Amino acid sequence: MISAAVALEQTERWLAEFVIGLNLCPFAGRPFKNGRVRIVVSTAASEQALTADWLSEGEALLAMPAVEVETTLVVHPFVLQRFPDYNDYLWAANERLVEQGWEGELQLASFHPDYQFAGEGPHAASNYTNRSPYPMLHLIREDSLERALQNFDNPEEIPQRNIELMEKLGAEQLRSQLLGYQNENGSHDDA
Repeated sequence: MISAAVALEQTERWLAEFVIGLNLCPFAGRPFKNGRVRIVVSTAASEQALTADWLSEGEALLAMPAVEVETTLVVHPFVLQRFPDYNDYLWAANERLVEQGWEGELQLASFHPDYQFAGEGPHAASNYTNRSPYPMLHLIREDSLERALQNFDNPEEIPQRNIELMEKLGAEQLRSQLLGYQNENGSHDDA
């Protein structure tokens, strides 16, 4: 079984080398470099425990100024391993975010090792724009995102640019790269 420390290290590498290194999120580099991206590994083994963890992280994020913590990744390697289960949970999590009164303050972005966009095959390269070493929920401050979008030309082109990059790199290379993050230290099998 993977340890929380290893999951944290692998996620940090994936964020630095893949997400920021390939410029998939042009807004992530500066906060990461300045230590304003919080990565928390949840040891939750149930959906209820995961919900408690990310709600706690949402409260903590909103209680801190953005100059200290801009955004939070809640990595959860022990629950919602199957993408259909994760995807169903994501709908409920977004409803819970609204119930918390956080709509307009926080939003959830989703990443999963088996992420699959609707209408895409499971092996499509485009899916890798949202694939990560472990399932995770990304808590994003909406005001920070709005500020970042104002300072970026044609932000609506980012998803298509990322898909084109993934297709250029190819699904096999991307799969190998993602497995490289998971297999470091022999901690995760390709099952």
